[in-house]
Amino acid sequence: MDTKHCTVDGWVDAIPAPSPRGTATFDLIVRPADISAVDADLTDAEITAQDTPDTIVSCTSGDSRVTHELLNGIQPGDLLRVTGTLDQPQTPGEPARLTIGALEVLDTGLIPVLRDTVMDRYGDYCVIFEADRDQIPVFTASGQWVGLADNPDAIATLIDIHERVNGGDA
Repeated sequence: MDTKHCTVDGWVDAIPAPSPRGTATFDLIVRPADISAVDADLTDAEITAQDTPDTIVSCTSGDSRVTHELLNGIQPGDLLRVTGTLDQPQTPGEPARLTIGALEVLDTGLIPVLRDTVMDRYGDYCVIFEADRDQIPVFTASGQWVGLADNPDAIATLIDIHERVNGGDA
């Protein structure tokens, strides 16, 4: 597998999701460099660059501070500059994977209107409500898995049990 250290600018496609071992994952939409002026004297390479489709880069956090920012401050449509290690896929058609070590928000997107999925905070905990599921996934704000609540009334009980077992620290 080919890897390289790089910096990429792109837009967040969906709300970053907590992953195992205190990480978070999301897809970054990367557009080819914009050609600002349309000119009749464009070269074949410049015309090809204009027609190049967006690239989706699957990202994961490699740093607890980055994970915290992803889970607490990043929304779909935000323009980010991410720096990390890019792993090229061995199979054509699979997305490249970028393990992020640094994150910079260049611009924020419009406030999203979520209809089917809503992420909410309960202090140091995050919950994800989905229209087509009865159970509610619960994570700590740093991405640690807590469990599935059977209904909204059971969220507080699940968090209370997690805090008793883990000494009160989320």
